[in-house]
Amino acid sequence: MSIFSSKMPEIDIADIQLPTHIGIIMDGNGRWAKKRGLPRTAGHKVGAETFRKISRYCSDIGIKYLTVYAFSTENWKRPLEEVNTIMTYFRDYLNEALRDFADDTIRLKFLGDISGFSKDIQDLMRENEQMSSVHKGMVCNIAMNYGGRAELVNAVRKIAKMAASGEIKADEIDNTVTEKLISDYLYTSGQPDPDLIIRPSGEYRTSNFLLWQSAYAEYYIDDVLWPDYTKNDLNRALIEYSKRNRRFGGV
Repeated sequence: MSIFSSKMPEIDIADIQLPTHIGIIMDGNGRWAKKRGLPRTAGHKVGAETFRKISRYCSDIGIKYLTVYAFSTENWKRPLEEVNTIMTYFRDYLNEALRDFADDTIRLKFLGDISGFSKDIQDLMRENEQMSSVHKGMVCNIAMNYGGRAELVNAVRKIAKMAASGEIKADEIDNTVTEKLISDYLYTSGQPDPDLIIRPSGEYRTSNFLLWQSAYAEYYIDDVLWPDYTKNDLNRALIEYSKRNRRFGGV
């Protein structure tokens, strides 16, 4: 049976202002499985399929950037069996992407410290980025071994090295170290900040996701667990976003 129920009429998003960049915290896989008396790993399997369908839908409707939170720096603390299963599904997705995205328009990019992964996964990540680098469609950022604080620490270290090497002079730091400079050394360098961040599963926290970039993002919390998430759920979030009055600190 399809995850997307054909019984539900599709919510129309024609003529609404779409966000340029959407972030999604893909949350609720474990709880979805527990509710059904299944091992947590079963939730990750269905959640991976949901990601495939939602990312494809975002591309189809014209979203320019999509960033999904797939595996955080804290997720290594989970049981080894669960982590290994997530890595297996991730490996399967990367192999699938090499095959299915070859003639697509989606450009894949991975955010986070990839050195934490096995060599074969690192190689697959690099191969996918290289293969899709010529594509002109939606940029799909997959945050793996990612944490917003770690990202900021990484940026500060790079800037400190510039100062130590003389690229940034000590008497010019006040004028040189700007918000733009810090943004330039984040994993999302060159991309617009997210306009909308969606969190399925009903949790009300950022969970260390895009801390710098989400300063003025609109948040949308949904009670639907990620494996049950459909394009209609996404459409509801997009419609709600289109009604928001974004003032960016102004009046």
